[in-house]
Amino acid sequence: MTAVATPAAEPADRVRDNPWVRFALRRTVRLVASVWVLVTASFAMIHLVPGDPVRAALGPTAPAALVRARRHQLGLDEPLAVQYGRYLNGLLHGRMGTSTGKGLPVSQVIGDRLGATLALAVLAFLLAVVLAVPIGVVAGVLTGHGRRRRTELAFTTGSVVVASIPDFVLGVVLVYVFGIRLGWLPVGERVGASSYVLPVISLAVGPAAILARIVRVEMVGVLGADYVRTARAKRLSRARVYLRHALPNALTASLTLAGLLLSAMVAGTVLVESVFNWHGIGQTIVESILNKDYPLVQGIVLVYGLGVLLVNTVVDVALALLDPRSTIRDS
Repeated sequence: MTAVATPAAEPADRVRDNPWVRFALRRTVRLVASVWVLVTASFAMIHLVPGDPVRAALGPTAPAALVRARRHQLGLDEPLAVQYGRYLNGLLHGRMGTSTGKGLPVSQVIGDRLGATLALAVLAFLLAVVLAVPIGVVAGVLTGHGRRRRTELAFTTGSVVVASIPDFVLGVVLVYVFGIRLGWLPVGERVGASSYVLPVISLAVGPAAILARIVRVEMVGVLGADYVRTARAKRLSRARVYLRHALPNALTASLTLAGLLLSAMVAGTVLVESVFNWHGIGQTIVESILNKDYPLVQGIVLVYGLGVLLVNTVVDVALALLDPRSTIRDS
């Protein structure tokens, strides 16, 4: 009897069965679907607002002819499907409409202010991580295995109290103490590197307290794992055990929270920028809401949403690189 040779797997089958390929495809589909939902929601926002946004922007005493002309200029007198198609086409070409209050393209207004907000949020995030990771690691090492109950209680209570302080309240306190009473730091607008200090601290302190608690909990759990005990049995140095074996595994869950905190920090700039008169996206959205500039609000909300989706995607990829098993489980 002649044996029948089993055909080798096709290259396409091998690619399709690769867990990393499945992971990338699933994440791409989720990202595209999420972006579509976000874009559709931002488009619907301007049509769900009660009243006429053009009338609201021009004022109640504006002549009807001027309102009609402005609506025609913005394309708001066309069928909804036509407006939606034009909105999608504009986004694909980098156009987000025209600000009814400023008379400028929304993309231009956001582009002029986005850098200030990103700088503030990224610096605050880096400061939060730099503070939280070593504090959480040290607290985990000191309080692991039920040791130093008073230290654990003090750390937990202190982190909860600090995390519960709203960032804008902390900002007001910092302005009063270091800006008004002591006069050490500027408290309004960007006038140099020193002007970043107070708003960055205001944004970073609360998230740092939350992240430090998570790092401590994860560190305590990791220190009781078998591979850490094995590393200790090999008489490795404490620094090598903690930094090489324990810390990377303790940071897996913390990285997920850090991504969420970064998104929250970007949103938190809305109030902090108002406190420090920081000309960024946060202050701009407050101004546009007060001025009923709905196209600008629509564009800023879209940018915020895209930022959150991008951060979450980066976190997913980073987690997959730290723990490749996650790609297999997710697939």
